[in-house]
Amino acid sequence: MTHPAQARRPSRTSRRPLRHQTGAVAVEFGLLLPVLLILFGGMVEMGHALYEYDTLTKASRNAARYLSEYSPSDPTYPIGAAKCLTVYGTTDCSGTVLAPNLSTANVVICDRSNPTDANCQDLVYGNYTVYDATDNNGASGSSVGAINLIAVKIVNYEYTPIQAILDVTGLVFGNIATVMRQVL
Repeated sequence: MTHPAQARRPSRTSRRPLRHQTGAVAVEFGLLLPVLLILFGGMVEMGHALYEYDTLTKASRNAARYLSEYSPSDPTYPIGAAKCLTVYGTTDCSGTVLAPNLSTANVVICDRSNPTDANCQDLVYGNYTVYDATDNNGASGSSVGAINLIAVKIVNYEYTPIQAILDVTGLVFGNIATVMRQVL
């Protein structure tokens, strides 16, 4: 039987391996630090990319809402003002751009008066047929009329990274588009 004081005290053999591992933690941390920094930088870049994408989505939505109140046949149809609204947040192109590398050349307006633009071939914007699910008479899927659509698209936008450590240059967002109903 061992004495209680001896049972609590560590033996010399159990202390010896601790002396040989002094620096192992620093070496392990040194090996893991680059990996952790790359993971952290990737998370920051991803958050920034999502922020820019959300900014561009809101900008196209604001411009589509602005243009939805005008008819393309109106002589004062404000296409230039809508492009400025998308890029600068104002209709007179004053202030700073909402996102780096964004210009009015990235903004495409699709409506019934612009059917030949290559970026506007995905949808019929003039006299778009609208269907009613029940037609209020019991017949399903019958046509109830036509509407005009307006789309504001941001095309070929190249993402600007905030740090040079991770090389994500050349990343181009897909087309960001907002489609709304336009007045006749």
